[in-house]
Amino acid sequence: MYGDSGIALVQGVLEKGVKHVVLLMRHSAREYADGVHDAKNPLTDEGRALSLRFGEKLPQNLSVRAYHSPVGRCRETAERILSGYASRGGQTTRYRPVEGLGVFYVLDQMKMYRAMQADGGLLPFTQKWYAGGQAADILMPAQTAALALLDVLREKLEKAPVGLRLDVCVSHDLSLLTVLDQLLDQPSKKFGNVEYLEAIAVYYLGDQLVLHSRHGEVFVDG
Repeated sequence: MYGDSGIALVQGVLEKGVKHVVLLMRHSAREYADGVHDAKNPLTDEGRALSLRFGEKLPQNLSVRAYHSPVGRCRETAERILSGYASRGGQTTRYRPVEGLGVFYVLDQMKMYRAMQADGGLLPFTQKWYAGGQAADILMPAQTAALALLDVLREKLEKAPVGLRLDVCVSHDLSLLTVLDQLLDQPSKKFGNVEYLEAIAVYYLGDQLVLHSRHGEVFVDG
């Protein structure tokens, strides 16, 4: 079920003795209404239920806070994850938008959608981007985008938490695909697209920064 791999990922990281985990995750199941700007498509009823379930299934004894892309379906996902966790008696704090979790790396959305149609869909489009084949006025370089996203996530880890903390950072499939490809060497050609509520965990083991997806973990310098 959507979200199960992310829940298992959190559980596995906590079992290593990690005290603070940041999750970069895709929003929940969404609508694809014709004639509606993509950013305005909300979650489906299933997506809302899945978000609540994700929160309900998270390990207990955490303090959970959330950040999200400014797009509404990401806000809905973050809000309902916290509601689900609180419904089980879990400790939650806040959720708020962070522009760095949006699609800041897209410089011209109209040109991007046209290029995506010409390339045959999201995955061929992203693979061409990662190979340096998209026009510079459509997207910033993929490595630049991935490192900027990592900076947003790593900043959450800078202050040592009291007890166990989970920061949920809700973003988009394109963000996860880019981090997976550019920083974890886990390309979509091999692993396919990311699912709803799929996540990448970011945390420290000692002084070593770790990026960890359902496909495996990577240790990052610096």
